[in-house]
Amino acid sequence: MRLRRFLLGPALVALSLAFGPSGFAEAAPRDDVTIGMAIEPSGLDPTIAAPVAIGQVVWQNVFEGLTRIDETGKVLPQLAQSWTMSEDGKTLTFKLRANVRFHNGAAFDSATAKFTLDRARSADSTNPQKAFFSVIDAVETPDAATLVLKLREPSGNLLYWLGWPSSVMVEPKSAASNRTDPVGTGPFRFAEWRAGDRLTLQRFDGYWNAEDKPALARATFRFISDPTAQSAALKAGDVDAFPEFGAPELYDTFKADPKFAQVVGNTELKVVAGLNSRVKPLSDVRVRQALMMAVDRQTLIDGAWGGFGTPIGSHYTPNDPGYRDLTGVLPYDPAKARALLAEAGYPNGFELSIRSPQMSYATRSSEILQAMLAEIGVTLRIVPTEFPAVWVDQVLKGHDFEMTIVAHAEPLDIGIYARPDYYFGFANPEFDKVIGEAQRTVNDKDRLALYGKAQEILARDVPALYLFVMPKLGLWNTDLQGLWHNEPIPSNDLTDVRWVR
Repeated sequence: MRLRRFLLGPALVALSLAFGPSGFAEAAPRDDVTIGMAIEPSGLDPTIAAPVAIGQVVWQNVFEGLTRIDETGKVLPQLAQSWTMSEDGKTLTFKLRANVRFHNGAAFDSATAKFTLDRARSADSTNPQKAFFSVIDAVETPDAATLVLKLREPSGNLLYWLGWPSSVMVEPKSAASNRTDPVGTGPFRFAEWRAGDRLTLQRFDGYWNAEDKPALARATFRFISDPTAQSAALKAGDVDAFPEFGAPELYDTFKADPKFAQVVGNTELKVVAGLNSRVKPLSDVRVRQALMMAVDRQTLIDGAWGGFGTPIGSHYTPNDPGYRDLTGVLPYDPAKARALLAEAGYPNGFELSIRSPQMSYATRSSEILQAMLAEIGVTLRIVPTEFPAVWVDQVLKGHDFEMTIVAHAEPLDIGIYARPDYYFGFANPEFDKVIGEAQRTVNDKDRLALYGKAQEILARDVPALYLFVMPKLGLWNTDLQGLWHNEPIPSNDLTDVRWVR
């Protein structure tokens, strides 16, 4: 009997460790997550197409860049572990990380980085931020671990731009198929895409950064465009998180439910009603100014987005360095707006169409703009436009529109108004000169002063109606940690996401 009790002892100790005081086994934290998104990406390669939803799935999860941008907006090393800049600001030398492999087993080195950058800046490139790479005059590879960029001129923004989704490193053999079968160096690899429903990523066991190996083994993105369905999916447990919840009027219904965390964060989502300055009467700055003064921004925010949002007077957010509040340049003043229209030759107003994507913020804002513009005699016809495919084809590329509405999500993208033949059709030599000087200026104080001047030009010339910055209305399970609270760049970075119980 003594011998039997002695032999049973270790087994009982092992059982007590496994089951705990209640006698039931303590479950390990989950290692999977389901993330809800309103927009399904049109493809999975952020280096060839513009829609933000692409980066929200693959950036930092599947693909990585030479640098990265963290939740505070700071530029940090990634596949480049360090860099040096020459005294004249025209030579940037990177020391690349060793032992980095793509999901298909190919090694990452300076030749791969050269391929990526040359592809992005080539004459036939479709990179959505191709202009970023135009400052690069040549790419040199002295050895596998060293990458040298020869610049045409100094660039105060290049390290920041290299952290964007459009700048991620791609493997030459898989580059052509990344749109549907992405291959990167990130902590997750592509597993499955059921169009119209969901996309799944799996943890990549060969990930180079052992310190940042993700806790999640599997992540699924569910695409649910209808805001009411988003709410239902959360409450039913079909979705664990909606980092950007699309129904502000339903947001407060989650307050009393302890299962959910509510997180209101900052974003770069600038909601603007773009005006096509190529066509009459929008080619007349007085008409554009009149339209801006017909808009009561705060009333629009209250009606379109439940009061969540910050009014803006230019293509810049309060989160951006060098921000200026210019909402007072063309304040709400319907009487002055009508007088400006009369001065421009439209005393009885005119008709105008607005291409409105299916996103709830866009449709609601369009309806409110329709009512406000009617007060100054402008009849606004709303044309529903599927996003992103039709909108990109007809508006962004085809310029077949008078007015449109969209949230520009890229940070510090005020320079888009200087791009030749961009969809606004805005042509202002003064603005182009200021932006060019800002991008060449390495000194932060001087560069931000130039960006301030650029903001003032846009506030005065209104190539778009500047409406508001959308906040990040996050909703997720309280046991889920690691999702970004703020969004200095559109992202669903899953690297640090984990369940606490």
